[in-house]
This record gives sequence, C-alpha cells and structure tokens, in this order.
Amino acid sequence: MLTRVKSAVATFMGGVMPGGGGDTSGASDVPSKFPYSRPEFLGLSPDEVECSADHSARPIVTMKESKSLPWSTGYAEVINAGKSTLNEDQACCEVLVVKRRPPGSSPASSRGLVARRRSSLPNGEGLGLREDLVNADNLTFHYWALFDGHAGCGAAVVASRLLHHHIALHLQEVMDILCTPDLQPPTCLSEEPARHNLVPTSQRALTRAVSLRGAAGAPASPSAPPTRFFAEKKVSQESLVVGAIENAFKDMDVQIEKERAVYNISGGCTALVVVYVLGKIYVANAGDSRAVIIRGGEVTPMSREFTPESERRRLQFLAYMQPHLLGNEFTHLEFPRRVQRKEVGKRMLYRDFTMSGWAYKTIQDEDLKFPLIYGEGKKARVLATIGVTRGFGDHSLKVHDSNISIKPFLSCCPEVQVYPLAQHQHGADDVLVLGTDGLWDVLSNQEVAEAVTCFLANCDPDDPHRYTMAAQELVMRARGVLRDRGWRISNDRLGSGDDISVYVIPLVHGNVQD
Repeated sequence: MLTRVKSAVATFMGGVMPGGGGDTSGASDVPSKFPYSRPEFLGLSPDEVECSADHSARPIVTMKESKSLPWSTGYAEVINAGKSTLNEDQACCEVLVVKRRPPGSSPASSRGLVARRRSSLPNGEGLGLREDLVNADNLTFHYWALFDGHAGCGAAVVASRLLHHHIALHLQEVMDILCTPDLQPPTCLSEEPARHNLVPTSQRALTRAVSLRGAAGAPASPSAPPTRFFAEKKVSQESLVVGAIENAFKDMDVQIEKERAVYNISGGCTALVVVYVLGKIYVANAGDSRAVIIRGGEVTPMSREFTPESERRRLQFLAYMQPHLLGNEFTHLEFPRRVQRKEVGKRMLYRDFTMSGWAYKTIQDEDLKFPLIYGEGKKARVLATIGVTRGFGDHSLKVHDSNISIKPFLSCCPEVQVYPLAQHQHGADDVLVLGTDGLWDVLSNQEVAEAVTCFLANCDPDDPHRYTMAAQELVMRARGVLRDRGWRISNDRLGSGDDISVYVIPLVHGNVQD
C-alpha cells in the first residue's frame, strides 16, 4: 500500500493520477456520446480548433462576433501548458424557453417543450424573448456554464451539451407556480392532473384561520389530531428554482453513469452554472471553479470552492459511518503529518469529523493507515487520488492498483447562491466573472476585480467588444508570458499552466430584461 500511495502522491498533475483505474480519453473502443470540440458559440473551424491546442504558443481564443452571446457576454479561453492533450474545459451559453406542459402529459414526453433560443444578438432581440418573459405559457431563462474536466474531457463535453436541458425540465415541473407568484405549491400532487388544484396563499391562510377559530369555539373530534399538525411550510419561488437546479445536477450525474456502458464518457468534471430567471441570478457550484460579482470595484463572492480540505468534515463523517469504503487501507482521522510505526504508543495531534480544532491522542496500529485526505492546498488529495470533491462522472475511478472506489466520496450536489439582480441598479462596468480554477490558482478576487475595473474604465462604453476584451485580459494575466521555458505573470510569479476559461457577464443587461 505504501508504495502505491507514494506513486500516487508523487503525481499531482491534472487532479487524477494516471493509471489509477479511472477513465482515460481514447482508451475505449466504444464511441463517444459527443465528439470533442470547443464551445459552439466560438464558431471555430476544425483547423482553428487544432491551432487553439498548441501547448507551446497557447493562443488565447475569443469569439469572432462581439454579439454571439446574450447580454453582450464576453468569453475567452486558453489551453494548458501540456498537462493534457486536449483542452479539458468546456463552456456553454444558452437562452431557453420552457413551455407549459399540456394537462395529462408525462415528464417523459416533455423534451419537445423546451426550445433552445440562444440569440446571435444581445438580450435576445429578434427572437421574441421579451414577449416570452411575460407569457404565462412560457418561461425564459438565461444560462451560462463552465465545466472543468479531469482524466479526459468526456464528462465535461456531455455535461456542456445536456445539463441545461435537465434544468429546463425541472423548471417545467414548477412552472405553474413560478409564472403565478401569488400561488403556494401544494404539498402533495395527485397522480391525476385534473386534481392538481392550486390554492392562492391568501385563501389558504384564510382557511387555516377559520379552522383555528373553529377549534377554539367548538369541541374537537376525539379522533382528530391537534390543528397544529396541519400547518404547512411556506415554500418560496426562489427555493423552487434552487431545487430545480439541484435535481438537474443529480439527474446529469445519473445519466453519465447509466450511459457509460454505451458511450466512452471519460473522467469527470466540475460544474459552475449561472441561471438568470425572473429577475434573479442563481449561481450553482460543484467543484473548484469560482464566480464573483464586481460592482463599483467591490467584490461579492458568489461561490466557494469544494476541495478535500474544505470538505474534510463531510468526507471524514462518511468514512466514519461507512468504514468499508476505506478498504482497510485508509483512516478517516487527520494528523499533521504521516504517522510512523516508531510513534505507536506516543501522543500526536489529530482531528476527526467532529472537530474544527486539534487535540492529542495516543497513536495505535490502526493510525498507521494512510489518511483519507493527504496533502495541503492544491496538492490535497482524497484517497491519494483526486483533488476535487464535487462534480460529475468519475464513476469508475479507483485508488491506484486497488478496488477501492472513489465515487462514494464525490458529490454531484451543487451549492446555490442567489443574487436579486432586479433589486439593484447596475452600471456598464458591473459584471459577474466566472472562471475555472486555472484563473483563480494565480489571481485573487481582488486582483481580478482591479484588472476588470481598470480595463473597463479605460474602454469605450459603446465598444461592443469591451466584455470580450476584459475576459481576454484576465486570461492573459493568468497565463502570463513564456519566459525561460516557463509561463510568468506579474512580479515574476509562475503563471497558470492549467486550462483557463473565463466569462465576463455585464449585469446592466439584467435590468433591461425585466
């Protein structure tokens, strides 16, 4: 075991150790579900895709047309410095219209009720999206997403093509409530569509009040439970959207797992998704990409990274509750350093899932097992194998040279944060920045905010390319320049050798939508 772990820990490039039992790109005879490509909205030819994959020159790729994406969104990307053959980042941006499901139809028959409506013009002009926004039979939402693949790009490609459809289908399930804000969702729906009666919140509250008065003024039935047991929680419109996004992430991961037997869906991927609907921005993150709002030069974080260190307690609790997942080769406890046999019987600092601090324990033989989480910062690994803890895929990933599965410790569930865009006024320089970890590994939130604010302040407000150029500026700063056989950024720091993908989304357009 120790030899295997040393081999695994020595190889940190790419987040997953090569040969660790996971999927690898091109290693299967079964076809890919979708061919490898760069984001569709870039409009690259095959020759241009090939040129973008030059690991030595690392050209920064941007959109050919300034109005290719809604809201005049800017986008730029660059390939890694050689750690993987292909760019394992993927991106998607769509405007979708969800149509009301006909009475009596099943969810399985609803796929034709989702229309893809990404416009070639900002804000969807020319497609009737403004009318759709106020049409009770249609619900329009805007969607941006970044997927950072590892051990192959298969999962990232699949997620970039399908996740928004899962979100649309789940939004469709609650569309009656979303399009009629004064309605409260029923706690239980009958299987017969005709009985799906929605009671206005005011009427429901009145009914409960009458029931309570009746309980106070008349003798209660001996068999009836106390009235308080009939109280219902009020479910907000916002929580319904959050639930739709959360369930869509779970469905996406289930689909990838089911289709592995038919298609070659290599590796796994993190996911960072933005959904704008009904005046609010929903940022869903499952992985170590990041989103920040820059407003008036100030930074508002809209996500947090999920890493082995940030999720230590969740991982340790799972290992404690299901020790068989560790294969009798790992321990759920954490120590400041690797425990040696000569230290058995001595006292050493440790912590488990119940602790945020540290305490002493007497070392026993079982503490000599390799720790569930090993390493620090970007070198921290789960089961000495993978450096991310949330995302899609990785269903066949195992600890190197063993049968210990990694997937039980990896979650596809996102954390969703909400920004009430319609409640704020925004200027042309207020933006939402999304970036894969290749950006944030070398630039802080403040450095990104200063770069964007300074760039946009010196840019013509009427320039249609300003947000694309801002995204290009961020990618250039994170990549750096090639010097002395290495990529260097400001103050002679090492630049990012990872794939980098960046959206710069102007928030001022969100106010126009409403």
